[in-house]
Amino acid sequence: MKKITSISLCLALIIASVTGCENELPTFYKFTSYEFANLDEDGGTWQPILFASASDIVIAAPSAVNSPEYQAELSELKAASQNLNGSQADAVDYWTNNPIIRWNEIALELAAKYNLIPPPNPDGTYTLPSPANPAGPPPFPFAHPPYTSRMLAYLSVAQFDGLIAAWHYKYQFNRPAPYETDPGITYAYAKNSLPSYPSDGAVIAIVSRDILKAMFPLEHDYLNGLAEEHLNSLKWSGSNTTSDIDAGTAIGTAVKTAALARASTDRMSSAQTPKPVSDAIKQAAIDRFGWWWDNQEAPVRPVGLTPLFGQVIPWNVPNIVDVRPVPPPAPGTPEFEEDAQELKNFAKNLTVEQRKIANWWSDGLGTYTPPGHWNRRTKEYIVKYEMNPLRAARTFAYLNMAVMDAGIACWDAKYYYHYPRPIQTMKGFKTILGTPNFPSYTSGHSTFSGAAAEVLAYIFPAEAAVVRDWALEAAESRIYGGIHYRFDSEAGITQGKAVAAYTIARAQADGADN
Repeated sequence: MKKITSISLCLALIIASVTGCENELPTFYKFTSYEFANLDEDGGTWQPILFASASDIVIAAPSAVNSPEYQAELSELKAASQNLNGSQADAVDYWTNNPIIRWNEIALELAAKYNLIPPPNPDGTYTLPSPANPAGPPPFPFAHPPYTSRMLAYLSVAQFDGLIAAWHYKYQFNRPAPYETDPGITYAYAKNSLPSYPSDGAVIAIVSRDILKAMFPLEHDYLNGLAEEHLNSLKWSGSNTTSDIDAGTAIGTAVKTAALARASTDRMSSAQTPKPVSDAIKQAAIDRFGWWWDNQEAPVRPVGLTPLFGQVIPWNVPNIVDVRPVPPPAPGTPEFEEDAQELKNFAKNLTVEQRKIANWWSDGLGTYTPPGHWNRRTKEYIVKYEMNPLRAARTFAYLNMAVMDAGIACWDAKYYYHYPRPIQTMKGFKTILGTPNFPSYTSGHSTFSGAAAEVLAYIFPAEAAVVRDWALEAAESRIYGGIHYRFDSEAGITQGKAVAAYTIARAQADGADN
């Protein structure tokens, strides 16, 4: 299908001196359509995120199955699903009966494509990406970890709310699948009793296309083409008639409108600050603690990455200050020196396995970032546990809300404490992974991962030990790489868990596990 090539992305990574290419790039996940473990018939009663209830979105009742209008639609569908050419058959195979996974992959591909730091101008100044001029240079967006976490959260929440509404009307109107009404229609996937009106696939196609178009404005043609193919595949596979698809499109349009309205007022537009604001944040930390972080690049970037991302409106944490950790140890104290010495020891004696772990979790430029890493792992569990699209959307929604909130909490701590990186405090110290353009405490990898692991442990309790071990490995990887002190990583894991608790409390109250 229409994928961003691994070769071009690997070249970008080589240029950026990032290792572990094959482990960090988006991959086309090879799975076949499967029989859903259950259909979650009560899914229309679950609590949405953006709406008070599914009935806030209104669609018309469908025509009766014995009406001339619907019989004509069935005839059209029968013709569309027969004698497919090669590209049509490939599209049916690609989109499967759980296209949530495919759109998540597409989102990760775009994050990797746009996760490229703006280069300096010839005079040593920097021009930042601007949504008002997405073509740049530099192109908009720079899909760094905060940006990617937010993009995935809006995508997943919109998918989830849209499918709650779809399930509500599916079981209100109970229109049978086309192949049940007309046995002459060939259905490409595992059969089930899920009602067909409105089309859940159409909901997913519309909200995914339009959220991603807003997040990646240079990719409109690419995303329009994918959505068109996805919508066509609903007929080629014998899944949905025209009226099913039209109703799903109406739901998707209503949901994406609500999601983008929230996004327009969540304060992300102010996260990247001008230099005077950045300098004031730094001075506040100096006055408060007596230490500060300085960028160590050459040429030095005048402003750190998104200093006010910590003020973006979270999804589930009522007050970000409630999850702000205690201050880190002051440079020069015994606690600091202990962790600084550990970094020096690793730099001299790093094992092959430790270097491998550092590279695996590096998630640097040209990759889909730490939030993407957790999304990649999640889709494998969705298939393993044979989740239907609604249940899959719920999984991604709570995962990505927690990860975004974790990023907000982490960035609040980073710029409140403004703590220097190891490369700044230890003369002559070198990392194996470069050094990020933002303060050290707390570790972003650790905070993202601590939150992600707790949500996945809640949703997949049989995998709890595994995902928590992954989070600890992610946190440890930043120590091996010389990016963070141990106290950065340990505080980050704790902070991520605290954030996840709010997300899990919301999940426990949404009706899905009753």
